[in-house]
Formats: sequence, C-alpha cells, structure tokens
Amino acid sequence: MFKRIGLFLMVNFLVMITISLVLNILGVGAYLTQYGIDYSNLMVFCLVWGMGGAFISLLLSKVMAKFAMGVQIIDPQKADARSMELVDRVHDLARRAGLTTMPEVGVYDSPEVNAFATGPTKSNSLVAVSTGLLNRMNGAELEGVLAHEVAHIANGDMVTMTLIQGVVNAFVMFLARVIAFGISQASRDDEGEGMSYFAYHMTVFVLEMVFMVFGTMVVAWFSRYREFRADAGGAKFAGREKMTAALEKLRQTIELEDPRQTSQGANAFSSMKISNRRNGWAKFFSTHPPLEERIARLQSFSE
Repeated sequence: MFKRIGLFLMVNFLVMITISLVLNILGVGAYLTQYGIDYSNLMVFCLVWGMGGAFISLLLSKVMAKFAMGVQIIDPQKADARSMELVDRVHDLARRAGLTTMPEVGVYDSPEVNAFATGPTKSNSLVAVSTGLLNRMNGAELEGVLAHEVAHIANGDMVTMTLIQGVVNAFVMFLARVIAFGISQASRDDEGEGMSYFAYHMTVFVLEMVFMVFGTMVVAWFSRYREFRADAGGAKFAGREKMTAALEKLRQTIELEDPRQTSQGANAFSSMKISNRRNGWAKFFSTHPPLEERIARLQSFSE
C-alpha cells in the first residue's frame, strides 16, 4: 500500500512542479486582476493544468502500471515455453491490427481474472494479464481477451481518453473559477468588500468537486463506448466466437476480485479492468458496459 501511496504522491508532485514552471514561463499564472478576470489568461491557465496533468499521467502510464500492479515483463530471450506462447499470441494479434511496433507483454500476480493495455503511444505500449486469467481461461478465450486489449492500442484509446479527460479537467477548472468570481462580486457590500481570498478559493474547490462529478460521467461514458469498439476490434482480429467466449468466461468469473485491489484503492486503475460492476445511479460512473450488453452486441455483428 505504501508503495502505491508513494507513487501517487511522487507523480502528483512532478505534475505540480512541471505545470507551475510552464505557467511561470507563459506568464499566465495571475488571471485575477484589479479589473476582474483576465479570461485569456484563465483559459490558458486551465488548459495547461487540465491538459498538462492528463498528458503527464499518460506519459507515465506504463511505468505506473508496472510499478503499481507489479507487472513482470516477459523477456523473449529468457522466457519459458508458456510465456513465449503468450508473447507470440499478442504479437500475432498486433500484426493483424496493423501495429508496426510490438507491445511489451507482462504478467502480474493476482487471482482476479483481468488484463489491460496501457502506454503513451501505439509504439510504446504494454499488454498485461493476471495469473488468474491465465489459469482460468483456455486458449480461445485468452486470445479473445488479448485481441480486445490489442484493439485498445490500435484504436489509440489511451491518447483519446487522455484528451477527453484533459478537456473535462480544463472546463471544470474554468467554469468553477468564473462562477466563484461571480459569487464574489455579488456578495460585495456597500463598501465594496467581498469574500476573502480564502473564501474565494474554497468556493472554487467546492464547485470543482461538484462539476467533476458530471465530468466523470462524461469520461465514463466515453470509456464504455471505447469498450464496445475494442470488443468489435477483438472480434475482427481473433474472431467473433473467441471474443464472445472470452466475455462469457468473464461473466462466469466476475465474482473473483483481487482483495489487494479493493483495499488499496484500485479505483484509480478501474479503466484498466476488463469489466466492473455498478448498479443504479452508479452505472453512469462505470468505465465498462455490462457484460451481457457487450455479448449481445457482439452476437448481433456479422463477421
């Protein structure tokens, strides 16, 4: 747990330092003036913070995933027969998907039936699978899962997700500051005294929390959309039967979860999971559609 907390703090410290330096170089840190809000400066300020944080996280995504999930990269020069079979499957699917640079392939120890793809670009990517998945899926089912993850890479989903997250972050920051400034102006008394500097920033903080709830729903909606696209890609690269078989096996094993993930805040990695379960209003925050719906869509496609 302490390893993950340390990683989180280190990454956020790096993001803060980097973005602060960029803002100082651009000279757009001060968007509040004696005349009100400098909207040009505020827009640049929010875009740099929103997009900058998202892209720094993207650049570090593969390193963070390896460290946080304990992924052991398979070295083709030293791998045993079973590991090399996994590497060969991924690389064969990657070539079918038109990738020119093969993804790294890794395994991490977890009873959870899961796999994920990550990395900043198509040419710098990783496909990782859990030991639980390797132990519970047959060859056809495994190929369906791997094809799904390769499809994520071929579709450029990591970059697109980062762009959407960055835009949402920037919009939330901009809207929160504009509304907080409006509240500050409306609260001025006859002597021109408005809310304090502290009260203004607390208002910004509260508004950001509220708006981010809605922003998270937008990001989750796109995440669900990209899962359907990856399923279609997996069916194209491995065959619809294998992709459907993989989803069916996932539905049978959905109750198996890694207790470490639950206790150590794995929600930060929820978009890496093959599936997750949300009911009621929580379904709007789910990064993956219900497996039943994904299977139904696959069965309606023609190869």
